[in-house]
Amino acid sequence: MENKTPRWLSLVMVALFSTAVASCATIEGAGKDIESAGEAIQEEAEENN
Repeated sequence: MENKTPRWLSLVMVALFSTAVASCATIEGAGKDIESAGEAIQEEAEENN
């Protein structure tokens, strides 16, 4: 069976997929940082009430 997908298209698809996966990891990390900061603020507010 012959592969009908051009080589350049395969490379572009791999590059886009890699970028998407890296972006998700970065956004997930940022979300965890924001969540952690929010929890710290909430705990401080509860202690001062």
